[in-house]
Amino acid sequence: MAFQSKYEYTATMTEDTHNEISDRPPVGNLTDFVYGADTDNPLHIEVAIKDDGRVVVFHDKPFKNDISWFEFDLGTNKFDFIMDEGELRDFGMPLDQSVAKHMQNSHQVMMILLDDDTGEAKEGNYIPLILHGA
Repeated sequence: MAFQSKYEYTATMTEDTHNEISDRPPVGNLTDFVYGADTDNPLHIEVAIKDDGRVVVFHDKPFKNDISWFEFDLGTNKFDFIMDEGELRDFGMPLDQSVAKHMQNSHQVMMILLDDDTGEAKEGNYIPLILHGA
């Protein structure tokens, strides 16, 4: 499924960074925490910036647990999902600078679940965003 982009900037998950060595605690794979994702039906996520500068995350699979907040590191441009149990789920992709510059002015992110068949919005809600300095 390809998202139809109506927004000024978009970033999609294309890079696997789960094998990186870092000082961060281990993180889980985000696809383990959504319903219906497998090799034949992968999870699609797109981070987009609306014309007014607001950040939107589109996804096509419902999450098994609520997302409590997002974290964004301004130094590495890495975007993380924090689940309701407080566990970190790595998005696995640094965001492009054109998207990242809008993250630093945001305090919340609109998250929209898209219908897997039609691509239409099914539901959406605002999730807090915590920024970490460069």
